Amino acid sequence: MSFLKQAAVGSIILASSALIFATAPTKDDATAMISKAITYIKTNGVEKAFPAFMDTTGEFVKGELYVFVYDFSGVCLAHGQKPKLVGKNRIDVADVNGKKYIEEMVNLAKTKGTGSVDYLFQNPESKKIEPKTSFFTRVPGKDMFVACGIYSEKK
Repeated sequence: MSFLKQAAVGSIILASSALIFATAPTKDDATAMISKAITYIKTNGVEKAFPAFMDTTGEFVKGELYVFVYDFSGVCLAHGQKPKLVGKNRIDVADVNGKKYIEEMVNLAKTKGTGSVDYLFQNPESKKIEPKTSFFTRVPGKDMFVACGIYSEKK
């Protein structure tokens, strides 16, 4: 293979790799999604917002980046990837290491209003259990929070 062909192939591989890493969601992507969701709730109310959050072709679900909402008792109110969780109390649910991540988010949302929690969860893209950090913010004037997470390890 000539030097020019090798250089062209190398450039394509580098560009592809950069594209893969550039498209992985970031903390800023997750927190922007949360802000957008809270604004949507304020503008449209929960009756319109929750179905929008669960529309897999809508603006609140982008691959592994999606919005989920819990009330302060641990009941799932909306979930962009797993609608079967809606209506279920998940306060005692733990990840594979025993961490009660919903309970931790509820407690922090109640006391601090915003924060993040690290835990293990199934990535909807890879279908593997991976480290995840979920960021969350309390909805002003309501006993609920909006969350969105990112997976921190790509395999």
